[in-house]
Amino acid sequence: MGARAASTVKRWLVFPKPDGLIMSVARTRRAGQPMRNDTLPILGDDAFIRRIAHVWIALAGAFCVFDLWRKTGVGLTDGDGRPIGDDFANYFSGAYLALHQRVAEIYHWHAYHAFQEQLVGAAVSPNYNYSYPPLALVLTLPFAVVPYLPAFGLWLIGGWYAFYRALRLATPNALLLALAAPAVFVNTYCGQNGVWTAAFLGGGLCLLERRPVIAGVLFGLQAYKPHLALMIPVALLAGRQWRAMFAAAATVAVLVLATLALAGIDGWRGFLDVMPLLRKVTLEEPDAAWHRNVSVFMMVSRLGAGLTAAYAAQMIAAALAAALIAYAWFNDAPAPARNAAVMFGVLFATPYLQDYDLVLGAFVAVWLMNLDTESTAATRLACASILLMPLLAVPLAKLTGLAFGPLFVVPALIPTTRALFATRASVAVARA
Repeated sequence: MGARAASTVKRWLVFPKPDGLIMSVARTRRAGQPMRNDTLPILGDDAFIRRIAHVWIALAGAFCVFDLWRKTGVGLTDGDGRPIGDDFANYFSGAYLALHQRVAEIYHWHAYHAFQEQLVGAAVSPNYNYSYPPLALVLTLPFAVVPYLPAFGLWLIGGWYAFYRALRLATPNALLLALAAPAVFVNTYCGQNGVWTAAFLGGGLCLLERRPVIAGVLFGLQAYKPHLALMIPVALLAGRQWRAMFAAAATVAVLVLATLALAGIDGWRGFLDVMPLLRKVTLEEPDAAWHRNVSVFMMVSRLGAGLTAAYAAQMIAAALAAALIAYAWFNDAPAPARNAAVMFGVLFATPYLQDYDLVLGAFVAVWLMNLDTESTAATRLACASILLMPLLAVPLAKLTGLAFGPLFVVPALIPTTRALFATRASVAVARA
């Protein structure tokens, strides 16, 4: 083989495994065997995928810079009620009010809204409200000790870097994927916390075998959004991960005590009082942002089946996800398969799943490619589906009035489930 051909073969993909996804293809070529012909032309062109990723990073970065500039039109807003930092205004406002002993204003939406308008110096949309448990106040408190704009910069940089470092635990070639994942763009644009969620959950799963206590701490930190951590106890119990489980419980206990010291019992009382209203405006009577909810609940609800049917479908999906996770972890399936099963559980267990929560799809893509040593078309298509979900599901929902989010996950769920049962079957044969 010529030097130029050898160089082409060794190029790494956007979604590399620790030893490089392209190496299995390289071995096939060196052996003189024909390339698999089931790879889609576009998905099989590694160089083309990398060029697309680079172009996307440049365009997304330019758009984010433009958006930041646009949100200085009237005060620190765009003049239409959107502040610079978008949802980060919520995290900063809540932490700032708690730090200055004004906890009563956090869950009192009118007072909270008045503070936000004072913060950015202009009118702000009433849709910005604090919808997190008081645990989040403790975790975001460090950002409230500096002015708003520097805090926003630290939020974006710190969140992305935490996600990148966690993704490196799954693959050493994580930089391009960490920058190009569309959900990362959504997080940056909206000032959201999906990168932090991905860092806590993905990092915890990657560290579970080597550093169970640290993994448990990361899982415990995810309690700031408990609806995305529902499947973690299932995995830890089924996998007999006692050290991680106790570390997670201890972390939550410390956070609760810190919350009581910071916000008192009134903080929890305010959150519990506003929860019924939050459920109503986010799920049962969603506003214009319903299309960003990619959960099973929203898919069934938009079909016109009614709230009872939507909640029932969500409960069934959560139960099936829990069963799959328990099966994978109890039978000690390969790490990529059982970790991916947990992430699928996160996606299917909650009725409130936003497009910015899909950053964790980057971990799913890496683990799927680890399961498929030959990088088949089906696997690449599954990775593309879950990674592009934030860019495709949301506009498709707005166009049709229906929610298709869970359907984008199915292509990745199928090979993972197949790998889990294939592993069980092979173990049974070996024992026989």
